[in-house]
Amino acid sequence: MAQEQTMKPETAAKKLGILLAAAPESFRNEPISRTAFDELRTEPPAWLEDLRRDGPHPRPVVAQKLGVSISGLLRAGVDDALTTEQIKSLLQEKPEWLVRERATQAAVHAENARVKQERAAKAAAQD
Repeated sequence: MAQEQTMKPETAAKKLGILLAAAPESFRNEPISRTAFDELRTEPPAWLEDLRRDGPHPRPVVAQKLGVSISGLLRAGVDDALTTEQIKSLLQEKPEWLVRERATQAAVHAENARVKQERAAKAAAQD
């Protein structure tokens, strides 16, 4: 019989969108089977719901919640995990770096949409 696939705790944490260091020790120290991972996704325990709601959040989640890129966080010197409260506070205070990085992110999204539309128009013209 084949052995069930497992993943490293780091991988599981990344896929779940949580900060590994904030997870319980039992999660951090053992490989997670696919079955256990699927259970965490479909029926998250209280600790996972708390982490997702309150943080601390990993950098990709912080960037997404702030509406900036990960590079934008780094340019601003934000390299620590942030809690939901800290993120809300930044969104209310609107520091200059956040306004600038959100504008940059919006411009990147607009340009990507323009290029996608242009490519679709060219593809339609070739048909």
